[in-house]
Amino acid sequence: EVQLVESGGGLVQPGGSLRLSCAASGFTFSSTAMKWVRQAPGKGLEWVSTIVSFGGVTHYADSVKGRFTISRDNAKNTLYLQMNSLKPEDTAIYYCAYADGSRRGRGTQVIVSS
Repeated sequence: EVQLVESGGGLVQPGGSLRLSCAASGFTFSSTAMKWVRQAPGKGLEWVSTIVSFGGVTHYADSVKGRFTISRDNAKNTLYLQMNSLKPEDTAIYYCAYADGSRRGRGTQVIVSS
């Protein structure tokens, strides 16, 4: 059974940092391109970042470029999202997912507020 379990969300002040993790199981993580997406209150899903299977190539939405870093540890079957210089508009539920969108976790809440 495929499982994607996000963690690391929470409440942080503007300008702060968080690192999200996604523990993957039930599939060959190392050969699967992955992404992070988010959903802000009252809005649709927004793509955040993608990383190819062996971590060599990454892509970012303009809204997070230069502030967020996606990475993966294939030995630990874990996907990460380092989020720095957080802004209130980054408030959302963050999901890890297959890059093709066919699988997605349950998400972790991030709230950026003073």
